Amino acid sequence: MTSGDGSGDLPALGRLDSVDIREVWKHEAHSFTPWLLANADVLGKVLGMELALSAAEHPVGGFWLDLIGVDESTGEKVIIENQLERTDHSHLGQLLTYAGGTDPVNIVWLAAGFREEHRAALDWLNTRTDEKTRFFGIEIAAVRIGESVPAPLLRLVAQPNDWGKQVRSIAQADAATSSRNLAYQEFWGRFLETLRTQNLHWTASTKGRPENWLSLPTGSSDIIYACTFAKAGLGSEMFFQHRDPAVNDTRFATARTKLEPLCPGLSFEPLVGRKGCRIVEYRDGDIADTDRWHEYIAWFIDAQLRLRRAIDQAGGMSAVISTVVGSSPA
Repeated sequence: MTSGDGSGDLPALGRLDSVDIREVWKHEAHSFTPWLLANADVLGKVLGMELALSAAEHPVGGFWLDLIGVDESTGEKVIIENQLERTDHSHLGQLLTYAGGTDPVNIVWLAAGFREEHRAALDWLNTRTDEKTRFFGIEIAAVRIGESVPAPLLRLVAQPNDWGKQVRSIAQADAATSSRNLAYQEFWGRFLETLRTQNLHWTASTKGRPENWLSLPTGSSDIIYACTFAKAGLGSEMFFQHRDPAVNDTRFATARTKLEPLCPGLSFEPLVGRKGCRIVEYRDGDIADTDRWHEYIAWFIDAQLRLRRAIDQAGGMSAVISTVVGSSPA
């Protein structure tokens, strides 16, 4: 029976309680770093990245970086320094040393708490560096409801002002380039919003970037999907970018054999003498033709669906590149 004051309609909710992170992760190097390596998606969601972590305790000269990886949506390098306590000068110095030795785009500092001076230092670095250098500060906590298992709680406390950096960068370019860069940024923002609306979970990225291409992860940093505005028009592609050209060539040849009968409209471009190989479908189009943007977005999605379905028909990505899987150089 519901009480007259409406209290009977109130939902039964649990209470969120804090858990000492040292109860969850006993040791920074032996438990927290390996946990992050196995759960990169948790950190990636906070950062807005398709984060793939490739190594723990990565050597940098005579020192050891906690984690290194890549944002698969952009191909940008990410480094991470962990601290299961409040921030200190020592770890800030380590972070900058590791950045100098690895040349990353994204530099992430995780800690149980950020002193105001260290948060301000990250903000200052973001203000003073260019648009290809970004510093993030993330506070680590653990919580539970009742007797549930603990859950991680990551909170972003410092992040780059990308818009400010892009505006400064664009202001230094000529007016025509500035206009196109801003158009690309707006177009990809609309494209990403359409993906979310259609429940196409192709990327965790939510912000358009001022570039003529947008990469979409495949699950491997060696191969990406991409949508591009190029001289030939719009392109929907799969790009092979392993650091060993021989691996790219073999994978490309295998993929061509399997996909060519399934997709007659694809162009197979070995790009001899360059760093990768491309399988792409083209159509006409130009970013300046804003009245056709909705048409371009629909085509990019349809073309990507055609490519991905053909790969599925061929047995999936692993089958498409099966001749070198497991034999690639480390």
